[in-house]
Amino acid sequence: MTKHGTLGVAVIGTGRMGADHVRRINAVTSGARVAAVVDIDAERAKQLADGIDGCTAYTDPAGAMASPDVDAVLIASPGPVHEAALLQAFERDLPVLCEKPLTPDAASALRVLEAEQKLGHRRVQVGFMRRYDAEYLKLKALLDSGQFGRTLLLHCRHRNASTPPGFTSQMMINDSVVHEIDTTRWLLEQEITAVTVLRPRPSSAAPDGLADPQFVLFETAGGAVVDVEIFVNCGWGYQVQCEAVCESGSARVGDGHAMVTNAAGRWGGEIDADFVSRFEDAYDREVQQWVDATRRGEVEGPTAWDGYAAAAVCEAGVRAQATGERTSTNLVERPALYR
Repeated sequence: MTKHGTLGVAVIGTGRMGADHVRRINAVTSGARVAAVVDIDAERAKQLADGIDGCTAYTDPAGAMASPDVDAVLIASPGPVHEAALLQAFERDLPVLCEKPLTPDAASALRVLEAEQKLGHRRVQVGFMRRYDAEYLKLKALLDSGQFGRTLLLHCRHRNASTPPGFTSQMMINDSVVHEIDTTRWLLEQEITAVTVLRPRPSSAAPDGLADPQFVLFETAGGAVVDVEIFVNCGWGYQVQCEAVCESGSARVGDGHAMVTNAAGRWGGEIDADFVSRFEDAYDREVQQWVDATRRGEVEGPTAWDGYAAAAVCEAGVRAQATGERTSTNLVERPALYR
């Protein structure tokens, strides 16, 4: 798959996530190098590129993909421009790691599915990093083993200390609960068939107009029920937890008890500040496995179908949020390429 011994990666988008991936590939990942960075802010892209040997800055994704130094693409730009970058990558048959969302809505995600199917093979891995977190991997292995019987319920918590300006109630589904959507589908290997959103009175810390917290319910094709507490202005830190309740046992991840201290008359641990610190190892593992698979000529991990399904469930969630009613999801038949 590579033109060189080391995978040359073009990173599209150099904001917080993109810049972190540039650092990761440059300093942590083996078998890859940052060959190009792309951003509409030419100066920001140039500053990043200047610090990396053999890296070129671009303002146009197509220009970077045309470079003979580029073997693969990592998309970390805002969601609304993902579709165009993905289609450009398909034109050159380049492997892609695309940060979530695949695209912002189900209709555009379907266009990506159709374009990838025309290639006749997969090229996209979607960046749902929880699938690479050590705790979630242990939970997945336990559920797959059947040791506790069928999974009946998932209880999830997703808390952020605060939100940036302009964060909306719809973004609570599209930017935050989307992770629980993918986690549910991955852990249970079942599609989500309906969504209900309950909105208690807002926290006094919630910005004007933001309904925070919310309580989201998923129903799955296999008869499981999943609840998600989403609280994005909790004030005390970043917490992601999941408990699986099975027929003969339960298991929970995300308690953050890797180290507990006792001092000054108190005991306790630390709460992560944000998703970057909480899932740093997961991001490292995700990118390394993508690089390794790409160098072997393979595509692994969450598919474009997973990105599409998440977008479709998000749309149902936003409708349920607005109406207060149980809302069914509407997925097309799963194409053969993704079975």
